[in-house]
Amino acid sequence: MTEPDPTTVFTRHESRVRSYCRGFPAVFERASGHHLWDVEGRRYTDLLCGAGALNYGHNPPDMVARVVDHLAAGGPVQSLDLHTTAKAEFLTRLAESVLAPRGMDDYVVQFPGPAGTLAVEAALKLARKVTGRSRVIAFRDGFHGVSLGSLAATSSPLLRSAAGTTLHDVTILPRDDERDRQTSLDALERALRPAPGVQAPAAVMLETVQGEGGLNVASPAWLARVRELADEAGALVIVDDIQAGCGRTGTFFSFEHVPGLRPDLVCLSKSLGGMGLPMAALLISRDKDVWEPGEHNGTFRGHNLAFVAGTVALEYWTDPRFTSQVARLTDAIRASLQDIVARLPEGVAHVAGRGAMSGLRFTGPEPVENVRRALFQAGIIAESAGEGRVLKFLPPLTMPVAEWEAVAHTIGDVVVKTVDTAVHRAA
Repeated sequence: MTEPDPTTVFTRHESRVRSYCRGFPAVFERASGHHLWDVEGRRYTDLLCGAGALNYGHNPPDMVARVVDHLAAGGPVQSLDLHTTAKAEFLTRLAESVLAPRGMDDYVVQFPGPAGTLAVEAALKLARKVTGRSRVIAFRDGFHGVSLGSLAATSSPLLRSAAGTTLHDVTILPRDDERDRQTSLDALERALRPAPGVQAPAAVMLETVQGEGGLNVASPAWLARVRELADEAGALVIVDDIQAGCGRTGTFFSFEHVPGLRPDLVCLSKSLGGMGLPMAALLISRDKDVWEPGEHNGTFRGHNLAFVAGTVALEYWTDPRFTSQVARLTDAIRASLQDIVARLPEGVAHVAGRGAMSGLRFTGPEPVENVRRALFQAGIIAESAGEGRVLKFLPPLTMPVAEWEAVAHTIGDVVVKTVDTAVHRAA
């Protein structure tokens, strides 16, 4: 007798909108560290990591223990924006372990709700309130969310077409491109210095490393110039660090290597909740915190389990062993990917991204999709980005270097074999 397909329940009852599961057709029941196990007991190496929401891996034991203790003690789970001990501990740890060492003591924190797009919505709304202006500048290949305000700043034609309405008040400009950097800056300067009678923008919003857009890395010089031009126009700078933050690029914030940038607003989410528990936050330079009480709110802005697990995650950043591990891992990722490129015919692919947010950029989407499928067959979960042209790796920051190197060797073998097969077919 044929066993029933375990995915049937999802096909029958869940919307067609689901996406990741189509590329990874398994039913998972257990997770630990950088591994997932399906219902048949097969183990997978997870290099998708909740699209960057699991920077510390699946179910870190210390986070799980702290969350269980909070529940066992009867600690509140949902608290709106009421004061709780869990929130106090999170805010104290964020201020002392992250903000103060980076000279960011003058930022305050807004909790807009559980999703990253809500942090973006709050940032856009606040920037418009601060400046009294409506237009915002964003950049090509950027992804900021799919609620309508965030979607207006997202450039994907597929996502924008689903809006069903006009997306207002955002100008999307060419992003930083090492082949033609000046074009982007010229366009930005024109947009920030509009013709007479045209209002200057409220803000410039950017990702220092574009995640969904294809691991495009903005240069420090370009980022610093964006800050200068925004200042000249009286516009705020918003950094969307939802995927690139929380250590993903090697430092807690992705913009730490650009002293001249200093954003007015910083959007955080994904791994901020520690173990995948949903939480978003907007960091606001104190002089821009002009909200009236209750002017912007949301029911689930007091997720205490995320505060508890997130506090443990922030404690990691005070441990030299952890920060050393992150440095070693990010170096190993870069070296491994460069080795893979060296095994391929010249020009087929090159390394993209930064830190533990890196991958291989191919000239077209076909090899990426073929490699992604072959990797899944080999027990490795990795996604594509950049309109399917980039194979993207988001390993947990806690993944031992030796284990990354072993997986990278398998990735290299799969990539080389897949590319060789394609070359022979074309011959």
